[in-house]
Amino acid sequence: MADRVVGRETALAGIIKDQTSRALWEVKNVIDCVPDELWNKEYAKMPCWKHIYHMLHSLDLWFVNPRDKEYREPEIHEKDLNNLDVISVKQLTREEINHYYEEINCKITDYLLKLTDDQLTCMPRDCEYNRFTLVLAQFRHLHTHMGMVMGFIIADTGLWPRVLGLENPVPTEGYSKYF
Repeated sequence: MADRVVGRETALAGIIKDQTSRALWEVKNVIDCVPDELWNKEYAKMPCWKHIYHMLHSLDLWFVNPRDKEYREPEIHEKDLNNLDVISVKQLTREEINHYYEEINCKITDYLLKLTDDQLTCMPRDCEYNRFTLVLAQFRHLHTHMGMVMGFIIADTGLWPRVLGLENPVPTEGYSKYF
């Protein structure tokens, strides 16, 4: 059987936008599923919140252009706060993480609204990677860390955070955070 030709309505940039929106919903749901008693609990010598911050910081820095000379660290950042190999004195609250997530969600959503298929194979200014590589690399990194955080939650609570998969609609009203 021959492959179907992809039409305008299923252009790659549109698929990336849809799948990123779904992934970002899942990120927020997983963050919301972390019970308060696990927020500062250490996993691999780092508190749960730091694993989340590391994941978010990577999305913030690497999804669009890691070499952007105008990139500014978030206000909550301090040296090595995103580094899972460095113990930090500073602790982040759920509110700070949620605010940072919202900033990243807006930044990525705005970026994807303007992204076209033709731009996917182009390299952003001063960057050695094309846009498609940056997006795919962040999906890989994001879901590695999402799996870890979900594992922390499941191991400690027995509850499985809800994810969307490819076909389930994004909830818009009340829903259970867990399966």
